[in-house]
Amino acid sequence: MSQLKAQLRRDGFTFKQCFVAHDRCAMKVGTDGILLGAWAPVAGVKRILDIGSGSGLLALMLAQRTEASVTLDAVELDPQAAGQAGENVAESPWASRITLHCADVLSWAPEQTARYDLIISNPPYYETGVQCATPERDQARYTGSLDHSALLTSAAELISEEGFFCVVLPESTGSAFVKNALEMGWFLRLRTDIADTEGRLPHRVLLALSPKEGECFSDRMVIRGPDQRYSDDYTALTREFYLFM
Repeated sequence: MSQLKAQLRRDGFTFKQCFVAHDRCAMKVGTDGILLGAWAPVAGVKRILDIGSGSGLLALMLAQRTEASVTLDAVELDPQAAGQAGENVAESPWASRITLHCADVLSWAPEQTARYDLIISNPPYYETGVQCATPERDQARYTGSLDHSALLTSAAELISEEGFFCVVLPESTGSAFVKNALEMGWFLRLRTDIADTEGRLPHRVLLALSPKEGECFSDRMVIRGPDQRYSDDYTALTREFYLFM
């Protein structure tokens, strides 16, 4: 059994500091979410919002990466996933800092008037297509319940002037998402293209947008080296989470 398979139990994923159960969630813990949670910039943040929290993975990862004074709100539309996320948070070391909300972010309003310094989302990727096995997976996979324009609008209403809005998307979708964001007044500040190996084209892209104009930094990361072991860059990014690093 590989190290990763040993870490990925049937009903969830074991990290160094917490366990994330996901058997009642349409979308399971995966590399996309782990990349985003480890990559998003957290320097100086005081309030964080996780949109479409699913199992609570991103909220938990960001709680681990930030100071004890940082508070996090996690919003999840699906009641089954929200319930499981709440259980994951309650059993974690950061339960006092994370608040779960079972709600549609498009109509949800935070109790505090202060805006968020960081908003993060692993959003639905695809236009409506072949029906999935469950309505919950349809909702998590397709943009029908949360299209990208609506997501960008919602984030714009909740983010602070110097905050960052971070997402992970298929590379093929990323350019259209950025174009849409720029037309709506966002500025692209960080971009990392992700490829499986050096010889392959990027298949995912990590994006950080801001309402404030500034220099854009772009780079590229490969997940595995020629020997199929995790690359130095990927190891450095994720070692605080994976058990075997």
